[in-house]
Amino acid sequence: MVRKQYGKGVSGSRDGRSRRNRPEITRRRAVIVVINTKVAGFFQENPRAKWILSISGILVLLIILFLWHHYSVRESTDDAQVDGHIVPISARVSGPIVEVRIQENQGVEAGAVLMVLDPTDYKIALAKAQAEYDDAIAEREAASVGVPITSASTASNLSMKQAGLAATEKEVTSANANLASNQAHLREAEANYAKANRDLERMKQLIGKDEISQQQYDATATAADTAAAALESAKAEVAQAEQLVNVAKSHVQQAEAEVRVAETAPQQLQATQARASSAEAKVQRAKALFDQAKVNLQYTTVKAPFRGVVSKKAADLGQVVQIGQPLIAMVSLDDIWVTANFKETQLRKIGPGQPADIEVDTYGGRKYRGHVASISPATGAKFSLLPPENATGNYVKVVQRIPVRIYFDSGQDPEHLLRPGMSVTATVLTNETANKNVESATKKID
Repeated sequence: MVRKQYGKGVSGSRDGRSRRNRPEITRRRAVIVVINTKVAGFFQENPRAKWILSISGILVLLIILFLWHHYSVRESTDDAQVDGHIVPISARVSGPIVEVRIQENQGVEAGAVLMVLDPTDYKIALAKAQAEYDDAIAEREAASVGVPITSASTASNLSMKQAGLAATEKEVTSANANLASNQAHLREAEANYAKANRDLERMKQLIGKDEISQQQYDATATAADTAAAALESAKAEVAQAEQLVNVAKSHVQQAEAEVRVAETAPQQLQATQARASSAEAKVQRAKALFDQAKVNLQYTTVKAPFRGVVSKKAADLGQVVQIGQPLIAMVSLDDIWVTANFKETQLRKIGPGQPADIEVDTYGGRKYRGHVASISPATGAKFSLLPPENATGNYVKVVQRIPVRIYFDSGQDPEHLLRPGMSVTATVLTNETANKNVESATKKID
């Protein structure tokens, strides 16, 4: 019963609302009929209006299609700036500045003198290094002059000394043989002398008995004297032979000493070569010190490493600077580019090689042409001093931006009007033609 009552109540309310809305519906229908009648009458009175309206609609549709196609193949951002090389020029040596040849915002060529430091101390150091270098060269010449001679004579000298030793040994052998022969002669002379003395004693007895003649006795006495003289001569020859043996032995000892000295010649050669090598090392060390002194003297003249503009002067005349202290900051205007920070959602169709339009705010939106060179491997937030940490606390998703480097096409800035830091609007053309160019360029690189 309750459900039926509830159902009847709902249907009743709906019928009530429909009855109340009927006049409003009727009024709206009447308005539509009137409008249609007026429009039909207008077109009947003005037949061209229908064509004009149709053509206008088609034009509006074409404009919408053109704008959609135009912006669908382009990605643009105004979060972009001109970038370039800003290089600090530092002191390579210490000393007071005695000359400043540039002013801030002055253009200079590569190799132009920017500042000059006092070179007095470095000239003295160079003269000292030159003297030490010359002295080392003289020592090297003195140490190496005997090396070739010693090297060439070492082997031949040893052979000669060994041959001399063999000759002295033969001399000893010959002297010993001569001594043995003389000793044999001595023994023979002693035997003859003993026999002659015995004969003389017997003859003395016989002559006393008048058994022999005086002539026989005299002959025996003469023979005894001859034997005595022969014995003395044999003794003298033995003594001389012994002396010759001793002399020959001394010659052997001397030859052996000379052989030992000759055998040490390679070690002496090595020592000589070591002295020559040490002298050569000293020459190289002195040359290095001389070269360093010469370079230090050159460093007292600070020169521009490239063509550019002096943007900031951090030292002035009379100031004493230290090694590594910044002196000048230079900006190269020949090598500039655009760093455009595109949203990560814009990078799907952007790639290296695609053409780009660059509008510079400084010059009222003046346009330059360029092309995409590269895309950063990480977002800009990852290179910040304090990268965001999303692992803790509440997380709010933020669209990240990724730096894209765009190079200017050559020949567009001969007056060097573009300066690092200028704000620009970068637009990259990402249509099919550009993508084909990217693919072909990538294939050429591969």
